[in-house]
Amino acid sequence: MAVEYQRFQRSALEDHHVESIRSVDILAAQLLTALELETTAIDAAHIHGAQSLAIQGIVPAILKGRLGFDEEVLLTAEDGIVSRPRPDFFYRLGPGEGVIAEVERGGTVNNNHDLKDIWKAHIAPDAQHLFLIVPNSNWKEHGRARERPFLRVSIA
Repeated sequence: MAVEYQRFQRSALEDHHVESIRSVDILAAQLLTALELETTAIDAAHIHGAQSLAIQGIVPAILKGRLGFDEEVLLTAEDGIVSRPRPDFFYRLGPGEGVIAEVERGGTVNNNHDLKDIWKAHIAPDAQHLFLIVPNSNWKEHGRARERPFLRVSIA
């Protein structure tokens, strides 16, 4: 299945954010290319009844091995908030600045994991960007799409 990509940003960026956005766009393009190279493996692993671990063996190898993300980094707590976000993956752009990457499968739609991931990016003072990696479709046993997580999270 084709790899799709959707990018969102604030309508007006402050000047000091422009350079960060360029770095994030380059990282996103590298991730997109790497995912496209692995579509055969992803399609073979992402079938009805498969465990999330099947996908977790492919995408983390891209994020950690090819792009330099760290896994399950405990991020800085924001003043007044008790919890400290621990995303699946984190890429530090610079001091106090970074990208969270979250890999979801069925929980995107069933358990609103996408909202939890957006919240992590919102409350972490050292993360300003989120790569939310979700399937285009989750499958029924007979091979038809049961739900379409990418469509759900990519509609503005």
